[in-house]
Amino acid sequence: MEFKSEIMTEAEANRSLARITHEIIERDHGTAGIVLLGIKRRGLPLAKRIAQNIERFEGVSVPTGFIDVTLYRDDLTETADLPDAGETHIPCPIGGRTVVLVDDVIFTGRTARAAIEAVFAHGRPAMIQLAVLIDRGHRELPIRPDFVGKNIPTAKHELIAVTVPEIDGAPLGVKLFSR
Repeated sequence: MEFKSEIMTEAEANRSLARITHEIIERDHGTAGIVLLGIKRRGLPLAKRIAQNIERFEGVSVPTGFIDVTLYRDDLTETADLPDAGETHIPCPIGGRTVVLVDDVIFTGRTARAAIEAVFAHGRPAMIQLAVLIDRGHRELPIRPDFVGKNIPTAKHELIAVTVPEIDGAPLGVKLFSR
């Protein structure tokens, strides 16, 4: 892979997450009934940052967990062995609540679709919303995020890499690579 450019520095990514947090609070008229679920892997640290922002801005702690979408993906072949399902942690009953799914990048929409299906396997929320740090386009499904940090039009051969300290040991940031 060839490095092309830095899309977001740590400060820019944190500002985008703060803006997303304010948009969530505004759209949902506060924080009552909100549950944040990070889509494993990098969605979880981003969901935790949004939860910290909500606590800082509103003085309220919102339930925050994570969801593994492995068994809900539509790209598993019928002949392959089923992969091991990763751990999912939903911190409270989601029936009647607003679930905000959080992910780092939306591309084809297939991960978001799998996450929605995984949520419904655990209950029937009143609403599901999607927050992403980066929307790179190229949707294959009619899925659109409710909250977007930055839209980055890309070519299909390009790759967006989000780094988070909790997983990558590198500062929060977004880079563009060419394959």
